[in-house]
Formats: sequence, C-alpha cells, structure tokens
Amino acid sequence: MKKNAKLAVWLVGAVVIAALIIVAMITSTAKNETVATVDGSKITKEELYDELVASYGTDTLNTLITNRMIELEVKKQNVTVSDEDIQKELDVLIEQYGDEETLKGQLEASGSSMDDLKDDIVQYLQTRKLIEPSIKITDEEIKTYFEENKDSLGQAEQVEASHILVEDKATAEEVLKKLENGGDFAELAKEYSTDEGSAANGGSLGYFGKGQMVAEFEDAAFKLDVGKISEPVKTEHGYHIIKVTDKKEAKEATLKDSEEQIKETLLTEKLQTEYATWLQKKEEEYKITNKLEEEK
Repeated sequence: MKKNAKLAVWLVGAVVIAALIIVAMITSTAKNETVATVDGSKITKEELYDELVASYGTDTLNTLITNRMIELEVKKQNVTVSDEDIQKELDVLIEQYGDEETLKGQLEASGSSMDDLKDDIVQYLQTRKLIEPSIKITDEEIKTYFEENKDSLGQAEQVEASHILVEDKATAEEVLKKLENGGDFAELAKEYSTDEGSAANGGSLGYFGKGQMVAEFEDAAFKLDVGKISEPVKTEHGYHIIKVTDKKEAKEATLKDSEEQIKETLLTEKLQTEYATWLQKKEEEYKITNKLEEEK
C-alpha cells in the first residue's frame, strides 16, 4: 500500500512535538519533584527536562520558529484554507491508506489523531499557497514527464472486491451456505473473517490490479463477474470467499487526460525544492533569536 510522504514526515514531527509537550508539563511544576527512583536513587523532573531539551530541544524549537514565520506570512498575505480544501487533501490520504480506519490506526499508533492531522493539513496548504505563485510549470515539462511516465499514467485493469477469510474449508462452506440463504456479506465478514484489516470494513479490499494479490486469489477475482460470489478459494492464507463489486478496464494514458495529474506531480516536486529557498529568504527577513543555538 502506498503511503503519503507528507503524512510520514508529519508522524515523525509528531514525536518531536510530543516531547515538547512533555517539556512544557515539566516546566509548569516543581523541577526537583521526583519522577522515578532506582533503589531509592531519585530521578527528578529537572533531570528529565535537561535530557529532553538535549535530545529534542533544538529540532523542536526550529520547528516552532518555522511555524511561527509561516503563521505571520499567512496573516500578512491573507491566505485562507477552506474546509473543502482540507477534505480534498484528507480524501487523498484515506484513499492511499485504503480506508479511514487504517489511517486512524496509523495516527493512533503515533499518539496522534485525525484532528491533529487536519491541523497539519491546514499548515501544509497554507505553506503551499504561500510558495505556489512563484512556481512555473511549462508545457514542455508536462510533455516530457508524460513521455517518460506514460506507462504508469495509464490505468491497468482493476477489480474491486471484498472477501471473507477463514482457516478451513468447512468454515468456508458454512459461510458460503449462509450467503446462498440471503446472508449479508459485510456482516458475515465481520463475524467470520480472520483478516482483521478488512473484516471491520465488511471485507472490503478496495480496487487492486494484477500482481497485488496471491495468484490463486487474483485468478479467481479477475474471472468473477461483478456482483458474483466465488466458491471457497484456497491460498497460503486460508480459504477465501470472494465477492467482486466492480471492475475497471485497462485504459491507455493520453496527454490530455493526464495533464492535471502531471501538473500536480510536478508542482509537488518543485514545492519540496522551492520550500528550502523560500524558508531561507524568510529567515533573512525576520529578526529571529534562538537561545538554544546561542548556548552551543
């Protein structure tokens, strides 16, 4: 499953911010308060504070300085981000992670939440709107990218399917019988499927192309008509009951159809390089003091 690079960076940043929050909590109470002991030997909040600052302080403070500059530029240039803008970006992430529950799980594993992610999306979009006017993408660049990436821009044949995975054939046949008697596929997936990742979503696997699933599963899924349910299919994972819900035919890419996608890709690439230049320029414009840097 392809993951979004912005989210990966954000998750790392969230760890640093979490450390800063801990530092803030420590500074709000008595520094000589004991937070741990080893055979009676005390470890104080001041010791913990010093260690956190040494480990995370510089990076975290630099992040806060950058964020503050962005906030000031946003106010200065009256940059706005709509709810529609935020949802559009969020929808892309959800699609890349397969579903919203998977994305939420990834965020929770890092100690974060969807609200935290939305805040980050706002900042990303604000920064993008600040830098984007200075970026130019030519027709020649679009054409060159298309020629170099034509195969990947086309749409391969895809199947949308759900499945119920069980350990043995007897259970698979039991499930199949319930389906034949009018049982609801999604509810039976939640009840029986050992694939926890898809079971919570009624067995949904979304769209997939050839080469993404084990051979036996792929062969059965691509042969099924839309709306049909398979006999039990044995793979290395167990026995699958497969239901195909949609299909997309292979489609060759054209420059006209791919133009907006290419522009977005090139813009994202240029944003990454232009950001460093933009940030350096802003650092020269603003009067910045950094006590941690001065203490080195």
